[in-house]
Amino acid sequence: MSKFHPLTVTDIHRTIRDAVVLTLKPDDDFAFQFVPGQYLTFKQDFDRTELRRNYSICAGLDDGTLQVGIKRVDGGAFSTFANSDLAVGDTLFAMPPMGSFGVKTEPNKAKSYLAFAGGSGITPILSILKTTLAREPNSTFTLIYANRAVHTIMFRDELEDLKNRYMQRFTLIHVLETGQDIDLFSGRVDAEKCAVLFKSWIDIASVDTALICGPEPMMLAISAALETHGLSKDQIRFELFGAGQQGRLARQAVKDAAQGTPATRAKITLDGTTHQIEMAKDTSVLQTAIDNQLDPPFACRAGVCSTCKARVTEGEYQMLTNHALEDYEVEAGYVLTCQCYPLSDTLIIDYDQH
Repeated sequence: MSKFHPLTVTDIHRTIRDAVVLTLKPDDDFAFQFVPGQYLTFKQDFDRTELRRNYSICAGLDDGTLQVGIKRVDGGAFSTFANSDLAVGDTLFAMPPMGSFGVKTEPNKAKSYLAFAGGSGITPILSILKTTLAREPNSTFTLIYANRAVHTIMFRDELEDLKNRYMQRFTLIHVLETGQDIDLFSGRVDAEKCAVLFKSWIDIASVDTALICGPEPMMLAISAALETHGLSKDQIRFELFGAGQQGRLARQAVKDAAQGTPATRAKITLDGTTHQIEMAKDTSVLQTAIDNQLDPPFACRAGVCSTCKARVTEGEYQMLTNHALEDYEVEAGYVLTCQCYPLSDTLIIDYDQH
């Protein structure tokens, strides 16, 4: 069951013209203990329609508070509401922190971190950055932050404060599409720009962990460049903010292939109860659970977050898109149920093994 908790908005401040930082006070502090890099799933009704949206925690562990950054998106109901209508004292409802984008801090080790953020992709990286610098006194952190222009840089003052406080350990590089005099720091962050950065500014051979958060084209280009220059897949962690066209095309292919095939006998376990359900082969596990009023956890429905994660313990399936699970999780049978479609005539899924 999707367990949403009330959060009181105790402060709202604007980091740029079209983005706010919300400070939130949960009724249950224990349930909202977080790991840097995690996100909250909010729900809100708009015209009697429930929307769910994920927003990353931007506070560090030592800040003693719970904060998320929300940038207004054109046509985005929740982001517009948060930027225009939300007031101090209002109540929001969110699930406890989820996600595995972050890294474990190791105070006795000296590690080198390299992070790339695009636009509002800075929010989870800021949480990781602040916590790492505070709790790993021998580690270094380099952040390449891509934006359209100076006035679109979220948390600009906070990042500058961190640079001044950790002058010997934190390197901040802004790459802007407009307004920069140096070519290297102008334009978009792509494979070519990464190659130049790795040659002249960043000792890629010394990097222990790379973090990427931003739109899909940027993430794919940077990830490929990192691998080309010697990093392994295990050293690269990423979080996407949107899904591409490939997933929609794949779903249409599933629907075409499923025509005339028999239904799958599914067993779905959620909150300790197993439900026996017939499901069509052109319907995802998540949609089947929703259609049968099981109240499964979900948010993005695009294979980007891991809110709907479950484990398949029996049966064959295909997962169309996966931008959230690690390879070892997939090998162990974990799936994003919004992207999981049955292939066999029986399928057993357990949401409780998440």
